Amino acid sequence: MELFLLSNGKLSGESELLGYAKSHLLAMIARRGITSAVFIPYAMIRSDYDQRAQDLAQTLGIKVTSIHHAESPAAAIEQAECILVSGGNTWMLNQMLHEKGLIVPIQRAVGERSIPYVGWSAGCNVATPSIRTTNDMPVRNSVVLPALSLFPVQINPHYIDAHISGHMGETRDERLAEFCAVNPSESVVALREGSLLHVEGNDLRYFSARDQGFKVFRHGVETQEYQDTQALSPLVPFTCH
Repeated sequence: MELFLLSNGKLSGESELLGYAKSHLLAMIARRGITSAVFIPYAMIRSDYDQRAQDLAQTLGIKVTSIHHAESPAAAIEQAECILVSGGNTWMLNQMLHEKGLIVPIQRAVGERSIPYVGWSAGCNVATPSIRTTNDMPVRNSVVLPALSLFPVQINPHYIDAHISGHMGETRDERLAEFCAVNPSESVVALREGSLLHVEGNDLRYFSARDQGFKVFRHGVETQEYQDTQALSPLVPFTCH
């Protein structure tokens, strides 16, 4: 299995989609001899699917086809060399994955055939057991919480611990602490902008373009910031570095 779980698609001031992770993705593409990818754009509500596919093709140097053109989305996943899952609204994305019958095909592609999965923001969220730790609004009345469960721990992308002047609502830390209080057996990995988790086989690695750490939220345990994945070793069945 190979996963790239990115907090976001672009850094501030960066024009190239997935630019901060480009070297990691190109190395994977070269190592595996990948020539094409299937793009899942359902999280995007106000953007053009095909234009985003072209942007990805330019970054990655391979053919990228949006799955909305496929007569059978499930068959497109079965034939995919690589799966790219866009950011946007996590609720919309997860609902569409279920409605299009893509949950099991993606799980089999990634888990059984080792097809690489690259997901950023919403695409990162849906790779976890559920979308309960998304920052997005549930824009549809019908919602589904269980997700792909490719990665065994909840992730909160776009994590920020800055205090906004004049904001009187709960901070992100407080919201994540609430999640852990309600779900004391679960943990949350908080990924800052420009960071990613990379699963390759049994190995788990962390990268930050800004040399920042990630946080792990657990009920009854003091939240700390980490620069490597050793802190995740009690939570994941991977070798952490």
